[in-house]
Amino acid sequence: MNKEKAVIVFSGGQDSTTCLFWAKERFAEVEAVTFDYNQRHSLEIECAKNIAKELGVKHHILDMSLLNQLAPNALTRNDIEVKDGEEGELPSTFVPGRNLLFLSFAGVLAKQINAKHIVTGVCETDFSGYPDCRDIFIKSLNVTLNLSMDHPFVIHTPLMWLNKTATWALADELGAFDFVREKTLTCYNGIIADGCGECPSCKLRKNGLDEYLKNRKEFSR
Repeated sequence: MNKEKAVIVFSGGQDSTTCLFWAKERFAEVEAVTFDYNQRHSLEIECAKNIAKELGVKHHILDMSLLNQLAPNALTRNDIEVKDGEEGELPSTFVPGRNLLFLSFAGVLAKQINAKHIVTGVCETDFSGYPDCRDIFIKSLNVTLNLSMDHPFVIHTPLMWLNKTATWALADELGAFDFVREKTLTCYNGIIADGCGECPSCKLRKNGLDEYLKNRKEFSR
């Protein structure tokens, strides 16, 4: 186990919770940071708080409501429909600048608590075309954070090249399969665990889960 400290960008969803278990296995100390940007479902923040408490992780909640004002989208406005992108456009759930701001503020927090490592659940495999989930963006921002604060940050992206099926496999490998399935909130309609089954996020999660359960024995070899 690495004896250094890590900060994880934490939403209480499937991906970030899997990353939290991943981080706890690798670092001597882990703290979580959740951003309140007036997201559509405040239950997301409650879910993150409950998970952090249950796992004994110090939890920070930072006010990012300015993001809501600057970037209206389906995650922050009830009157904007959640839908996939059409004809090359980004989905209505894309929040411009979100990961840039989240990771930058996570870096500021990490510097204050003397943490070298920042963990985030972004993924280029199931990223819906979001430009701020790409590996090239993370590598670029890592350099920028290091230069801006003269601190040797390392941004970790355990899910970067995993699809949802492989993410379920990782949770199982970490002994967190049931926890992630039953206690996380991924649904755009604010329903914990298996969710509404209808929104794009639920469909992606369920398709990955079904595929994993179908081939679970193969993954365990």
